[in-house]
Amino acid sequence: MGSDSGPADERPAHTINLPAFAIDRLPMTNMQFAAFLQSAGLTGSRGERLYDHDDPDARIHRRENRWLADSGTEQHPVVEASWTGARAYCEWRKLRLPTEAEWEKAARGSDGRRYPWGNETPDTRRARFAAGWHDTAAVDAHPAGASPYGVLDLAGNAWEWVSSAYRPYPYRADDGREDQTPGPVRVTRGGGQDSSAAEITTTQRGRNLSRNPAAGHHNIGFRCAR
Repeated sequence: MGSDSGPADERPAHTINLPAFAIDRLPMTNMQFAAFLQSAGLTGSRGERLYDHDDPDARIHRRENRWLADSGTEQHPVVEASWTGARAYCEWRKLRLPTEAEWEKAARGSDGRRYPWGNETPDTRRARFAAGWHDTAAVDAHPAGASPYGVLDLAGNAWEWVSSAYRPYPYRADDGREDQTPGPVRVTRGGGQDSSAAEITTTQRGRNLSRNPAAGHHNIGFRCAR
């Protein structure tokens, strides 16, 4: 996990052993999150905001008394879900957000690869990156970018919330960073549609990204694990 040649927050590279886990093959889509909003509403049990529906970048809106994904974006990664909203969605499915370590394992395998597909330079066949502010793609549009485990869309298209608080390495699950009490800034992984090639590596932690966990963002989505 991590890298000794990347940005400071990726250092030091270190080895950890993870219990067995499963992770969604694809990130959550606007259509899937719209179904959640229809069931759960916009706010959590403590009044926390789950989705920024009134943000200009939201792609889910209320129409004919239902929450629906905007036409043409149904299979794009959901953005504008807060970290709390992402966590609530996973709980609704009786799942949870992946930890930072699980996410990196799913993306990187066991051979230390730089990108989910290997060490080859990113291209538009493998990932959505260096695109416009709003210019995401369908979550299954880049099968050539699959990780060693067949997990898709782990590089570009939308950053992904994970459960872990943003703390220095080495990663330790028992040092408080996996406390799920809302508040701390959380890690995001994978890069977004508007990220550079250098930001969609398997070790990036979103250090330069706006990621207030209480709000949604135009380029942050998520997937679930168990």
